[in-house]
Amino acid sequence: MSDLPIEEIRKLFAFTRVYLDQQHDLFGPSLPDLITSPEITVDARKKAELLDSYYKQIANCQNCKLGKTRKNLVFGSGNPDAKLLVIGEGPGADEDETGYPFVGRAGQLLTAILKAINFTRQDVYIANIVKCRPPQNRKPEPDEVAECMPHLKKQIEIIRPAIILALGATAANTLLANADSLGSMRGRIHTFENTPLVVTYHPAALLRNPNYKPETWQDVQFLRKQYDSLVQ
Repeated sequence: MSDLPIEEIRKLFAFTRVYLDQQHDLFGPSLPDLITSPEITVDARKKAELLDSYYKQIANCQNCKLGKTRKNLVFGSGNPDAKLLVIGEGPGADEDETGYPFVGRAGQLLTAILKAINFTRQDVYIANIVKCRPPQNRKPEPDEVAECMPHLKKQIEIIRPAIILALGATAANTLLANADSLGSMRGRIHTFENTPLVVTYHPAALLRNPNYKPETWQDVQFLRKQYDSLVQ
């Protein structure tokens, strides 16, 4: 018998289910080896190798105070050859437990939003501004962002997306180096280091305020239109 308390065992099973559900969303009923699968292009295999190598370099990062309070560094997940890169603010409690981005309620909603514009999580890559959970899900502080942004930039350099979707004001303000309101940034194309970028609400905001859903639907339809014009 395990020495773990029953509640801890239940939690472990719950997060295992979340992880497996996410993998099913990403890869379908079977889990391909992104490095060796013959169905994956040479370029995608190389990107997967580079991402894996970089993850191993930073997996034990302690360059800011978030490293001391996290359970897992949440690197990012998805298609290494994605043309759409989705960027959020930072990991929450579920993500900290599993080590994967957007696996909680907000992640389930993100999956549904992507599906509504004909993307699966297997089509995209998902990451965050910071890779460790800020305590009590507070906003990342400037020094934490400064330490983590080079990691995100390295991922962007490897993946080379055609377009970026920034979720929420924190992600958008950080990437665009501004303090503009989310409302003023919606509905138009921005640029992050020569990559087109679209802004919309974070799924967590939609859970708190469902009134944002119609505007989010407009944003992601706009994103899909821009994506289709860029990716032939």
